[in-house]
Amino acid sequence: MIPSTNRTLAYVSMLRQRRAVGRPLILVTNDDGIASPGLYAAVRAVSDLGEVAVVAPRQQYSNAGRCHPPAARRNRNAVERITLPADCPATVAYAVEGSPAQAVASAWVALLRRLPNLVISGINYGENLGSGTTISGTVGAALEAACAGIPALAVSLQTDPNFHYSPSEQVDFAAAMHFTRQFAQAMLADALPPDVDVLKVDIPAGATPATPWRITRVSRQPYYVPIIPHAEPAYDPYGPDYRIEIDMATLEPDSDIYALVVARVVAVCPLSIDLTSRVDRHQLAQLLAARTPPHSPSATTKDASDTASHPAAARPPAER
Repeated sequence: MIPSTNRTLAYVSMLRQRRAVGRPLILVTNDDGIASPGLYAAVRAVSDLGEVAVVAPRQQYSNAGRCHPPAARRNRNAVERITLPADCPATVAYAVEGSPAQAVASAWVALLRRLPNLVISGINYGENLGSGTTISGTVGAALEAACAGIPALAVSLQTDPNFHYSPSEQVDFAAAMHFTRQFAQAMLADALPPDVDVLKVDIPAGATPATPWRITRVSRQPYYVPIIPHAEPAYDPYGPDYRIEIDMATLEPDSDIYALVVARVVAVCPLSIDLTSRVDRHQLAQLLAARTPPHSPSATTKDASDTASHPAAARPPAER
């Protein structure tokens, strides 16, 4: 019998062995819901690159981040097998009563019983940029996959904000499909460098397949900001409304916001599940020790891992 402490690792190992047999398995999910035209576009974009499975939230679940709401876990009717439109050739499709991250977890743990070779989250209605990236359910689903050792692609298309919570057939996904397929092929071909767990791809409105793309970083600026009411605000359980606001004077030229908004190119941003700051940890320990009362213990011994400016620099590649 497998010891309980090793049961999950053994299960993942078994799924990895299944992944090595046959065509690559591509899991498609999103945060706009199972009936989103953006999700259908993603399926059509990669349908011939492997075996495609769809597991997505039953309803709109934007701004969910990587949350796992407890209520969804207690729902006995949380999963429903559905039929996609005829032009979306997926092997199987499930609607999940839960968040995008829960959809991904349910997919590989229980529904597919096979570790996908790639997870594609999108195509999202609305760009996911700047410090608000962590709010995105599209990105949250990709990070959930990455935490299971699955390469993930989070794709968003810049759209009119009126479509952010109301997916519409009016949106043209042709360019977004092109770049979804392009980066999916690149990720299926071979593993990405260590510490690149997710590719976040944001496509500007009006892009074509000929639009250039560039590697960026996540801007430290917010992109969507809350609208501050002039009068005393009434409580809104859904939170304040928002608008796009950019401080052009301090916007970083190598950021995702700059690439999409100013340069009008496709912003490709590598993300890591390692949230550790890139500070020199030895110097930080010394700084904190200097501010700590003398009787408090401190750790100022330089650890060997601190020789790198970023902790991921010395980390071995993750198994794919």
